[in-house]
Amino acid sequence: MSLQRVAAIDCGTNSIRLLVADLDPDTGELHDLDRRMTIVRLGQGVDRTGRLAPEALERTFTACREYAAVIAEHGAQRVRFVATSASRDAENRDEFTAGVHAILGVDPEVISGDEEAELSFTGATRELNAPGSGMVPPYLVFDLGGGSTEFVLGSDRVEAARSVDIGCVRMTERHGSDTLAMRADIKAALDLVAGTVPLTSAATLVGLAGTVTTVAGIALGLPAYDSAAIHHSRIPLAKVREVTGMLLSATAEERAAIPVMHPGRVDVIGAGALVLLAVMERCGASELVVSEHDILDGIAWSVAGNAAREGAPETS
Repeated sequence: MSLQRVAAIDCGTNSIRLLVADLDPDTGELHDLDRRMTIVRLGQGVDRTGRLAPEALERTFTACREYAAVIAEHGAQRVRFVATSASRDAENRDEFTAGVHAILGVDPEVISGDEEAELSFTGATRELNAPGSGMVPPYLVFDLGGGSTEFVLGSDRVEAARSVDIGCVRMTERHGSDTLAMRADIKAALDLVAGTVPLTSAATLVGLAGTVTTVAGIALGLPAYDSAAIHHSRIPLAKVREVTGMLLSATAEERAAIPVMHPGRVDVIGAGALVLLAVMERCGASELVVSEHDILDGIAWSVAGNAAREGAPETS
């Protein structure tokens, strides 16, 4: 059977990402063809205004035009566009939906926090469950985004999940540089999570998304962002605490000069690191396993699964 080519788009509060990959129906594996990320800050001001800003929409649509060209170049047969926290919260999300459809020909699915959590878990743990991975289940996977953070507990399936609004952009816009207020907000959110997800019962804590991978890159002392070096790295709690302290005390210029730092994360990385540290402390984790595979991979798996079930390579 021939390979099936799929495209997955994850549009969050801070970034929009694309994965074009081939599905091998015989092995169930995805082979990356193109994986890219653009900081668009779609969630700019949403926590305060409840609306997507015109300039944020235009930045996002510009990235969508670029992605449409990449998808067409690779000839992807199926496309799934998933939108998360910022578009869930916005009163004018219909403008976003219409704009995306006009550019890409698909409707963005504004998914619930629970579905976001499940897709993140699938993307992060599929490799971890492979023989010889050395990873010990059950896993607590947390996806630290711009607007929200998802927590998912499970081994080969989701056993408990909860999404809370403590993303790096939201914390920064809500509290500025007031770390005491951030800590209180984060603690209250983690109290909510603990009511649904037993935070101390996992054998392995797995962290996803840009804040986590950036902190890992800093902790590893990388001279440039290196996805292969970061993927499945293990970062001790003491190192995360050290990096968080450095980021919170650094000036914007000092953060921007860090080799692994994306310019679009400079103003929000301190808040994101504070969330990461609080999660590790609350979970009693001595180390963190960092995954470069996350909700984007989960979306691709879901597209591939639908294609395999339906048996027809049509564009959705």
